[in-house]
Amino acid sequence: MLDTQTAEKPLTHFKSKLDLPQGADSQTEASGAWTVTQIEALFALPFNELMLKAQETHQANFPDGDVELATLISIKTGGCPEDCGYCPQAARYDTDVKANKLMDLEDVLVAAKAAKAAGSNRFCMGAAWREPKDRDIEKVTAMIKGVKALGLETCATLGMLEAKQAQALQEAGLDFYNHNLDTSEDFYRSVISTRGYQDRLDTISNVRAAGMSVCCGGIVGMGESRQQRAAFLARLANLSPYPESVPINHLVPVAGTPLADQAPLDPLEFVRTIAVARITMPRARVRLSAGRQELGRAVQAMCFLAGANSIFYGEQLLTTANPEAEQDRELLSELGLKTKQSCKSEVLI
Repeated sequence: MLDTQTAEKPLTHFKSKLDLPQGADSQTEASGAWTVTQIEALFALPFNELMLKAQETHQANFPDGDVELATLISIKTGGCPEDCGYCPQAARYDTDVKANKLMDLEDVLVAAKAAKAAGSNRFCMGAAWREPKDRDIEKVTAMIKGVKALGLETCATLGMLEAKQAQALQEAGLDFYNHNLDTSEDFYRSVISTRGYQDRLDTISNVRAAGMSVCCGGIVGMGESRQQRAAFLARLANLSPYPESVPINHLVPVAGTPLADQAPLDPLEFVRTIAVARITMPRARVRLSAGRQELGRAVQAMCFLAGANSIFYGEQLLTTANPEAEQDRELLSELGLKTKQSCKSEVLI
């Protein structure tokens, strides 16, 4: 369990030098030392000071300053038996999402080729399953091999995985597996009852044991407190090791779901969350995920300043809207940011 009883450090403790836990600057070692109290103290720093610390951490670990472009498609949409309160793909909620079968391999490869042509370097495939069946794994491994042959990094999010399934995905060449914690353990049951927190941790362990990289983050703005956001980030930062990719989603309320009327999170609090993720997981790709369209250009710019260096790129994220690729390219160009594949040449044009 996380130590939430540590005496709170005064903010002045952080003002002259960031108090990084031992090993926190290494992706190969788990820090194992971030307490919820320490992370709450980061959240409470004056905004400019927090941003400065996040930018210093970012520059030290990503001197190229590049932004990764990842495309996410839904290879199997809707009909999910889970009750995640934010998700329009849950079969029990009355939303506009219709259940579809698994996409054909040829259609997935067409989408992957289009993503690569648009500039993406990672192709992520999501399926609305509680957990895949072995026959599903066979079909997905063919997709992974086909996308890898195009020269793209591959990522999949298919629900809970057994150890043998994780191994099969790794043998097919899957680079990353996404399985989000979503939120803190003590807030989790307010959002989801059909899958336990330990189930999520077990899947992450199976992915690690199979030798794949982990993509793991969550959603903020679901009604959780700042302390619960701090606990969520502490859990991520103290994984052994912390995830290579950390997607931070801003809740997109969807009509028909239990969180449809959730009040939006203060945009500056979202920026603080990005900054704290950068500081506590210095070598991770911190990704702006769902909700970017609602945040707007100015808040996204602040998120990049806070250390975000990955975005989901394209017009749709599973079933929610996303800024169009051309809008993203214009924003990155105006900010003078480089994409991952162009980081050794010229600024994005």
